[in-house]
Amino acid sequence: MCAISGMVGLEASEPTLRKMLSTMARRGPDGSGVYSTPACTLLHTRLAVIDPAGGSQPMTLDWAGERYTMVYNGELYNTAEIRRELESLGHRFLTASDTEVVLHAYVRWGAKSLTRLNGIFAFAVWQEREQHLFLARDRMGVKPLFFRVQGATLLFASEIKTILSYPGVSASLDAQGAAQILLLGPGRIPGSGVFRGIRELEPGQWATFAGGKLEVKRYWFLRDRVHEETFPETVESVRELVTDAIRRQTVSDVPLGTFLSGGLDSSIISALVARDRRETGEALDTFSIGYRDEEKFFTPGKFQPTSDRAYIDQMARFIGSRSHKWELTPEELADALEDATVARDLPGMADVDFSLLVFCKRIRSHVKVALSGECADEIFGGYPWYRDPEVRSRDGFPWAQNTAQRASLLTDAVTKHLDPVAFVNDAYQSTCRESDINPDCSPLEKRMKEMVNLNFRWFMQTLLDRKDRMSMYWGLEVRVPFCDYRIAEYLYVVPWEYKDYGGEEKGLLRQAMGGLLPREVAHRKKSPYPKTFDPRYEALLEEKMDALLKAKDAPLFSLVRKDALVSLLNGSSPWPWYGQLMRRPQVIAYFLQTDFWLRHYGVDLIFD
Repeated sequence: MCAISGMVGLEASEPTLRKMLSTMARRGPDGSGVYSTPACTLLHTRLAVIDPAGGSQPMTLDWAGERYTMVYNGELYNTAEIRRELESLGHRFLTASDTEVVLHAYVRWGAKSLTRLNGIFAFAVWQEREQHLFLARDRMGVKPLFFRVQGATLLFASEIKTILSYPGVSASLDAQGAAQILLLGPGRIPGSGVFRGIRELEPGQWATFAGGKLEVKRYWFLRDRVHEETFPETVESVRELVTDAIRRQTVSDVPLGTFLSGGLDSSIISALVARDRRETGEALDTFSIGYRDEEKFFTPGKFQPTSDRAYIDQMARFIGSRSHKWELTPEELADALEDATVARDLPGMADVDFSLLVFCKRIRSHVKVALSGECADEIFGGYPWYRDPEVRSRDGFPWAQNTAQRASLLTDAVTKHLDPVAFVNDAYQSTCRESDINPDCSPLEKRMKEMVNLNFRWFMQTLLDRKDRMSMYWGLEVRVPFCDYRIAEYLYVVPWEYKDYGGEEKGLLRQAMGGLLPREVAHRKKSPYPKTFDPRYEALLEEKMDALLKAKDAPLFSLVRKDALVSLLNGSSPWPWYGQLMRRPQVIAYFLQTDFWLRHYGVDLIFD
C-alpha cells in the first residue's frame, strides 16, 4: 500500500513537492519517488508489501511509441492470472510486483483492464505523448482517491490533506459541506470530499483528464438478476467465494496477521488462515482489543449484547494462534481524538476511530499486513436495521434516524441556504432510485436490495474510510476479504430468505462457514466493534466539552447552536447518533472532533 498524488497543468516547485510528500509519508514510509514533466507531476510514497526490492514508483513503461507512467496504491489479488495472460500476448516483466502487472494491463486494454482486476486500488497513469491522465478506483471503494479541478488544472491525492497542502488551495466549507458534517456525518455524499471544490472518485469509477477537461465514467455497480441456485448450491457457492477471497488476500512478502474480535467475521478469516498456516508448520498472529476494567463496566444492550473477551480467548485456543491482546484506557482514547481527526481529514466515528488508531499502532509493531472482517454485515445483511421490520420500513438512512434532532443544531447561517429535511431526504431517495432491481421482485426483495445499496454506498464507505485512514496512519496495510467484489455481486441477488437462514443474522454465512468455528462462536449474536463503558472516558470528554462551551471563539458555534447542543447532551434519544455505537459519549467526542477539525485545518466558512 502507498500514497499517490499528482497534478496536471500546475507548477511543481521543489518546496511544494517536499510539502506534499511530507503529508504522504505516513502511508508510505518505505520510500518515495517523483516523476515530473512540464505538463504533469506524479508523486508516490511506498509501503512495500509485494516485491520490496522491485516495485519502486512512479513506474514507467515505453510501449508502441507512447510513454506510460503510473502511481499505484493497492493490492491485486489475481496478479498471477493476469500476468500469465499478458505474457502470452508478448508482455515481459522486470519485477514480481503487482504494480507492473496493472501498468501492463492498462497499456494492453486501457479502461477495460479494470474489469479484469480483482483487488483494492487507486491509481493514475500519465501518457506523455497524448498528454492524457487516467484515474481509477476499485469497485468497492477500499482505497481512496480525491481530486480538485480548477480551470484547466487537476490535482489528485490519496488523502485530502495532500491536496490542501498545495499552495493556494484553501480549506473551505460551504453550506452543503456543513450540512454533511451535521446532518449526515460521519457519513458523506458519494463523490464528495466535504471541503469546497474537493471531490472523490467514487467506487467503481474511472476518469480521464485531457485538454483541461475531466470526464468521469462508472465501470461497475451492483446489478440485479434472477438467482437460480438452490439453497444448498448457494451455501456451497458462498463457501467457495469466501474461502477463495481470504486465501488470495494472504499473499504477502512481509509478516501478516489477522484481527480477531471473537465475532463471526473475524473468526472465519482467522480460522481459515490459521488452518492453512498449520499445513506449513506456521502459527498465525491474531490481534485483539479491549478496555481496562471491561468486566466491571460492560453493559449489555440491544446493539452490543456480549463482551468480546471470552470469545477471543476461545477462538485463539481453538485455532492455536499467537494471540496478542491489548486493553485501552480512557485516557488513551481521549488522547487519540486529535490524531484520529487528522488521520481521516474529517470528523469521524469518535472513539470507534480513536481505539482503532491506537490498536493499529500496536499491530504495526508485529506485522505489516493484517486481514479484517469489515463489510460482511453490509453484504450478508447482518445489521439490526436489515432485520427490524419497523426500521426497515422507515424512509431515511436506517443508521441515522434522527434528522429532526440533528437539524435543530444548525445555525441560521446554514439553514438559510438549505432545508435540512429535504437535504437528507434527497440524498436518501437518490440512492434508492439508483438501485438496480429486477421489476419482478417482491416488495420485500425490492426493499432489501435498496437496503444493500444504501449500506454499500454510504455506511460501508464510512467504515472503509475509517479502516484505511486509521491503519495507514501507522503504515499498516489492512485487507478486507469480505469486500471481494465477486462476493458482493453474488450476494446482491441472493434472496433474503437465504441470507436470513434460520432467523439468524448472516444465517447463510454461518451455514456456509460455521464448520470452521466452535458452535458458540458460529452462532454468537452479532456484537459490533467494541466501545468502552468506563464512566471515566465520558468524564474526560465532558471536561473537554465544558471548556469548549465556555470558549468565546470556538469555531464549532459558527455551525452549531450552543443552546441546542447543550439540550442534546442533557437529553436522551431512542436512536444512536450514527450506526449502533454513537451514544452520548461518542456524540460529545464527535463535536469535539468537529471543533478541532475547524481549527486545525483553518476552515473558512463560505456560505454564498
